Amino acid sequence: MAQFYKAKPRKTQRTLAKQSFDVTQLDHLGAGIADGEGKIVFIPGALPGERVTAQITEQKKRHAKAKLIKVESASTARIEPNCPYYGRCGGCDLQHLALDSQRDAKQAALVNLIEKMGRTQVQHISAPLSGEGWHYRRRARMATQYQRDSKQLNLGFRALASSDVVNIDACPVLAKSLSDLLHPLNLCLNQLSGKRTLGHVELLSVDSGDGVVVRITTALNDKDKALLIAFGQAHQVSVTLLDDDGQLETVTGESGLPYYRLKDGSQLGFSPGNFIQVNGEINQQMITQAIDWLQVEPGERVLDLFCGVGNFTLPLAKAGAKLVGVEGVEAMVTQAKRNAEASGVEGTEFYHADLSADLSNAPWLGRIDKLLLDPARAGAFESLQWLKKMKPKAIVYISCNPVSLARDCEPLLAQGYVLSCLGLIDMFPQTHHIEAMALFELDK
Repeated sequence: MAQFYKAKPRKTQRTLAKQSFDVTQLDHLGAGIADGEGKIVFIPGALPGERVTAQITEQKKRHAKAKLIKVESASTARIEPNCPYYGRCGGCDLQHLALDSQRDAKQAALVNLIEKMGRTQVQHISAPLSGEGWHYRRRARMATQYQRDSKQLNLGFRALASSDVVNIDACPVLAKSLSDLLHPLNLCLNQLSGKRTLGHVELLSVDSGDGVVVRITTALNDKDKALLIAFGQAHQVSVTLLDDDGQLETVTGESGLPYYRLKDGSQLGFSPGNFIQVNGEINQQMITQAIDWLQVEPGERVLDLFCGVGNFTLPLAKAGAKLVGVEGVEAMVTQAKRNAEASGVEGTEFYHADLSADLSNAPWLGRIDKLLLDPARAGAFESLQWLKKMKPKAIVYISCNPVSLARDCEPLLAQGYVLSCLGLIDMFPQTHHIEAMALFELDK
């Protein structure tokens, strides 16, 4: 049977007219929220109290997204961004909002999300954990991108909604010593004959000193290593190479693992790639608040799930509790044990386990007095299915994603817990990112 080609009708894109919107609040992603003829409209860059001109870019059944065209009437909280790369670099997205107003908006968005999506009322809202608004990041992963036309290597962060790398010479949210390294490091990397084979670059500023970890996909020659050694010595930083097999080679500086210290004297070593909290000041505040909220007593058995290298485990153990730490990355479990030994913490147990799997035969699973959770963005939903076996009196849940925290309220409420306290953790000023600490207690 003969088949005849029939041209498909062309799809035409209708350019929607620009409209005026009155913005009422920010959502948890930092976008302005407005009403558009009975439909919620999200407008990134718009602030509460503003009247703006925007153009609809995406229509859904119950909501729409719009592009900010013009601010007709500006909020008194709108300020001039501090960074010359703002709007191009995808790292920060709230620099146009005053810092106090950022925190107010984040806290309001957090409470609104938990109460609506989590279907629970917050008994008490704690004051936000906050610190310096600039130069707070002690760790950052910088992207690299080789430009074939100019034969130059860009070093910076990904552009907004793009895979392109914005070449930056300074960053006001990085620790000052790391920000000052960017320009000379860029010059050094561009002198390497193997620059086109470089991967990401990790910057660290911790108690063991400042360091640069360069991801390499092929081995560097001696001349390139000599250039890195000269850079490290000139700027008094360690330089380490990380290859495809995860092997580390220190080319200059101290060869041991980097580490940071806590106020209680605990020393926590970690490897490149291990998770640590990037804001050291806020990390210490979190630890203090978690201990205060859990009210651990000597002899109590406390379970720390997603324990990492022992960031919460060791301080809780020093508070007198019997700690069991569980982590999904085996290398971090090994490091946590070393950290406990180096910090003089005895009687603490650490286990490796996939916390999203069947835990019914886990040797550590059983009755506990208190529970601390610090999961990744996916949350702890699977782990919470085992609450019946644990039956803790109190749970502190530290979340880097309020959406998964709201979802995880369901198994907690079903097991008889109430949300006693909720507070914002402003880990990442100048960005929309919301971290939170929640206290759940058995309903008496």
